[in-house]
Amino acid sequence: MRRVEQVMGLPVSVDLRGGDADGVRSVAVDRAFAWLREVDARFSPFRPDSEVCRLDRGELDPADVSADLAHVLDLCAHYERATGGAFSARVPGRPLDPCAVVKGWAVQRAADLLAGAGATSFAVNAGGDVATAGGPWRVGLRHPLDPTAFSAVLTVTDRAVATSARYERGDHILDARTGRPVTDLLSLTVVAPDLTTADATATAAFAMGAAGVEWAAARPGCEVHAVDAAHRVHRTPGLPIAA
Repeated sequence: MRRVEQVMGLPVSVDLRGGDADGVRSVAVDRAFAWLREVDARFSPFRPDSEVCRLDRGELDPADVSADLAHVLDLCAHYERATGGAFSARVPGRPLDPCAVVKGWAVQRAADLLAGAGATSFAVNAGGDVATAGGPWRVGLRHPLDPTAFSAVLTVTDRAVATSARYERGDHILDARTGRPVTDLLSLTVVAPDLTTADATATAAFAMGAAGVEWAAARPGCEVHAVDAAHRVHRTPGLPIAA
């Protein structure tokens, strides 16, 4: 079973394997996509009526934010501290934007909904960031200089893969310490036990520039593949490269 929808401004697909009854799987997938649409409505920095925008405009007291948004903001604060301020949801002069944490967290929660419904082998792919259960699943990492080629193909089971790069949206990742785009990396991929960790770590590491490769590699449970501006490839020994 495979289903694709446009959610949070990007295509999200759910692929399920195994012998779960079609009805159960369909209901679980419905719930997963409903959750993602709810997240888009509540946390988008581009929707004036979202909880994030109301908080940013001072229309919502920080003490009154939802438990979900409080959790997301705590995660943002954690990565801001861990990167010495290179990563931040509050870059000076810009509105509050927790998207770097929200996407991975929301998609991992959607995957958890599928698992809670009894699905045991599936992949949820949000614009190339993937949460898996069961496996093995093969995940291709786009070559940062050639959209028709892979720079690596990974084999993952019960793990998540997330990439931060310049090839889709240009120089959109800023070092919050300087407010300037990071240009000394082309792409940085993190493999982690869950997509919340993989996505936030990949973005936070990219914001650190070249130093972020070693930083991400030292994070618990994380493996890294990165291509720097000189086209050099960096990868950790435990990266699950496909045979």
